[in-house]
Amino acid sequence: MYIWGPKLKVRTRPRVMAHFFIGAVIVENSKMVRAWYMDDDRSDQRNEHQKNPPEYVNIEDLTRLTGCEYFKLNPAALDKDDNLKKIKEERGYTYEDEMVCSKECLPNYEEKLKMFYTEHLHTDEEIRLVVKGSGYFDVRDKNDKWIRVEVVPGDMLILPGGIYHRFTLDNKNYIKARRFFIGEPVWTAHNRPCDDMEARKQYLQSLQTGEVVKV
Repeated sequence: MYIWGPKLKVRTRPRVMAHFFIGAVIVENSKMVRAWYMDDDRSDQRNEHQKNPPEYVNIEDLTRLTGCEYFKLNPAALDKDDNLKKIKEERGYTYEDEMVCSKECLPNYEEKLKMFYTEHLHTDEEIRLVVKGSGYFDVRDKNDKWIRVEVVPGDMLILPGGIYHRFTLDNKNYIKARRFFIGEPVWTAHNRPCDDMEARKQYLQSLQTGEVVKV
């Protein structure tokens, strides 16, 4: 059985059974990530924009179709979370900071929100761990269709370099998240189209071979 996902197995020796039970309860009672194919409505980007009827995407298909990875962590214990520590060590994340996005914190909020919603890519992974609030990451699938991924506290989403995506807050207009980087933060957005970029070519090739996800 897995508690934090297939990469992070839980030991079941007697002396850790109590912790196993607590972890299982946390996951069972936690809201796992929701993802769905978007409709074509161009109204307020902060709405859910689900199709009618909805077309949901599970975690396995999200990874298969986009290369994105997802981990569910306990937002109440992130500073003491050995699972988060293990993820950082395995993936080489050596730098992190924290960002807050809200009407109160961002000048020219509506303009900034539109800027975040411009389709773009990065040459490196984009890693976000939601601490408070909520929002949506929209990612393109293999067929260039939009999948919307809802992120709430405890959701850690990793977008591979080269994927076209965008971000928006939801109607609550608030999110607080940790950002992780390999080495010094380099976070340049390249607006679409940029199909000739090497990062884009490598992403498409690895998506075809199923090698986007790190092992």
